[in-house]
Amino acid sequence: MERGAGQGRGIHAVYQRQNRRKWALIAALAVLCALTCVTDVLTAAASPAYRLTAGEVLACLLHPAQAASGTYVIVIRMRLPIALMALVIGFSLGTSGAVMQTILHNPLASPYTLGVGTAAGFGASLAIVLGLGAVATSGLAFLFAMLICVMIYLMGRRHVNSGSLVLSGIACLFLFQAMQALLQYGASEDQNQSIVFWSFGSLQRTDWYKLGLTATVAGVTAPLIFGDAWKYTALTMGDARAESLGVNVSRLKLKAFFLISLMAAVSVCFTGSIGFIGLAGPHIARMLVGEDQRFYMPVSALCGAVLLSAASVISKILQPGAVFPIGIVTSLIGVPFFFSLVFRKNRGGGVR
Repeated sequence: MERGAGQGRGIHAVYQRQNRRKWALIAALAVLCALTCVTDVLTAAASPAYRLTAGEVLACLLHPAQAASGTYVIVIRMRLPIALMALVIGFSLGTSGAVMQTILHNPLASPYTLGVGTAAGFGASLAIVLGLGAVATSGLAFLFAMLICVMIYLMGRRHVNSGSLVLSGIACLFLFQAMQALLQYGASEDQNQSIVFWSFGSLQRTDWYKLGLTATVAGVTAPLIFGDAWKYTALTMGDARAESLGVNVSRLKLKAFFLISLMAAVSVCFTGSIGFIGLAGPHIARMLVGEDQRFYMPVSALCGAVLLSAASVISKILQPGAVFPIGIVTSLIGVPFFFSLVFRKNRGGGVR
């Protein structure tokens, strides 16, 4: 009996040690988010006439009231909102992807693969072609993104399997891409230039109002999602097993779809379609901490934030004086990552 008690204490000690490592990983990722954000602000994307030294930027960040007016405008009004928006959007997409993969039991689920970003791009393109204002453009983008999420939820309620849901989302992705191409075919040159912003994805139109709205939505929805972590952990064992453990699966999925739909739709309605982040962040988190949703979801969110913030830095240094659309950068980063993931799984016994 004493031997059994000793083994139990040993297992508990190992469990506690693993949890401490996971919390340390979360803290390290948070620090990495701060470092990539500062690097993003330091990175010059404008013409040489508007470049600042690292000392000037850091001094402005630490003491904005004492900065020169020109420096204040460049750092606080132009660069800082973009850098923070990269973190918030990456955090939101990473969270949305993690929840989608969990409730659909499919590692390919993400806001991009299910057509949310493309639907938002079509809604924005429609507003541009109709000559509506900036508020209506973001509003239609949000409306169409929410429409796709509602469609996915309704299909899920009809007991469609997760593979069919992902395939349906990919079909919607191509449908909205074709409809957007049709709009571009009949649009003027100026309208096409505006539509390209949405199809490529960009952070460059960020301001403090858009950042505040996006951050507020993420700040309200994320705790509601993370608070149900143990229920999502039960869900990873299957809907029937989760029900047997006392989880109301239908209610949990309805709540999850509403929250991630709101989070993803608000994100893409201001930045356009940004792929890969909502897919890669959860995959990296799964490799780091496993399926325990208490750690998996926050790590997915932080990985998404780090990835998009790093992509924002890369988009500014690829060509001096120009900013590459961040959607292109994330896709270029994503393809090699997933090739390496597939090859690694093949060496381990095949892709499931």
